[in-house]
Amino acid sequence: MSTPAHALASAVRKQEQGLLNCVHCGFCLPACPTYRRLGDEADSPRGRLYLMQAVVEGRLDPGAEAFQTHIGRCLGCRACEPVCPSGVEYGHLLELARQVGGNARRPPFLARMLLRVFGTAWLARPAMFAGRAMRATGLPTLLTRILAGRRPPKGARLAVAMLAASAPPPPLPGRTEGRPATVPQRETGDKPTVGVLAGCVQAGLFGRVNQATVRVLQANGYRVVSVPNQGCCGALHAHGGDLETARSLARRNLEAFEAAGVDFVAMNASGCGAAMADYGSLLADDEELAPRARALAGKIRDISQLLAERGPVPGGTVPLKVTYDAPCHLLHAQGVAEPPARVLDSIPGLEVVPLPGAAECCGGAGIYGLTNPRLGGWIGSDKVQSVLGTGAAALITGNPGCMMQIGAGLALTGAGIPVLHLVELLDESYRRGGLYGEVDR
Repeated sequence: MSTPAHALASAVRKQEQGLLNCVHCGFCLPACPTYRRLGDEADSPRGRLYLMQAVVEGRLDPGAEAFQTHIGRCLGCRACEPVCPSGVEYGHLLELARQVGGNARRPPFLARMLLRVFGTAWLARPAMFAGRAMRATGLPTLLTRILAGRRPPKGARLAVAMLAASAPPPPLPGRTEGRPATVPQRETGDKPTVGVLAGCVQAGLFGRVNQATVRVLQANGYRVVSVPNQGCCGALHAHGGDLETARSLARRNLEAFEAAGVDFVAMNASGCGAAMADYGSLLADDEELAPRARALAGKIRDISQLLAERGPVPGGTVPLKVTYDAPCHLLHAQGVAEPPARVLDSIPGLEVVPLPGAAECCGGAGIYGLTNPRLGGWIGSDKVQSVLGTGAAALITGNPGCMMQIGAGLALTGAGIPVLHLVELLDESYRRGGLYGEVDR
């Protein structure tokens, strides 16, 4: 009879080089946010790999407290992967371990509820509508101001602060410039076709970012087409160990983007980008879909990559001191480091100051900030202090979860520092420079 341990053993055999290649060298320890704070070997990547191996060998039950606790504490930030000399694909192994752990012991109610909502369109849409309606009342922002300076909030209070952080940023300093005499134009014969993943949280709470994404892509010579029937990318489900739902969502997106006939899939949420770039691995056991999934994965591009590839076109002046925080699933999972810097460098008047610890997770990690508020809040508060130490007037990043996690943390300090998506800042520069003609946003 199949048991959770047998399931993990079977799955790990397919990733055998990944698990067995770990030589326990310890290079991953200083890169791991949970190990750095807890100092527990079991809360390090190599410690968690040891627990996985113990389950495979039958020395540990996947329902055991040790396995559940330490696997559950992992952020899944994958900061261990770039520093691993053996090339262990830790992220894939973690997802398998969480699937087996979830089969052995039912995950907490909050995690199950969030994954159910985001995995079901007819639940996600009203949930996001309710979030926007609540945000529009201004109540989340007011409550967050009241909570500022108090002990780190949990549960509903934390969710309120994160919802407040999703609101559009206040007007930036400076003013719209006159329309330039010559607006840069791209060659009409060179217009790659791009489809934009709308996402679930991104479409639900950050629709302005999706709209800005389309505008800046068009300004840089891309032809943006509609992609009907797309849906959630499945990132949250894969990270949570619900791989079957993740595969179902991947199949839907595969069909939708294939039908659209796009050259590239533009991503403005790095967690979604990393998930779709892994569709080839996620659907590897499906003989029909695997090659198609690999082909689609090869078309995934972060918005910063597409913009850096073609310039980007310069816009108007934005006189602002900012700092940039690299989303984990952009920097570590996808290895994209230089393109965001090129985009920022293209904006006239912008002063970019380095952020200490920019390569470390903010503690959001999908739904982690909500399901693990103590540890996620600890990691997030360190990120917030780093941002405050730069003296920047705004934080720039490229993932909605990071925007909400760091934005909530900043708001709860009373600092009033806005968090903007990278493409929002470039969009503002284009509006100020007149690249959109006479029609403002």
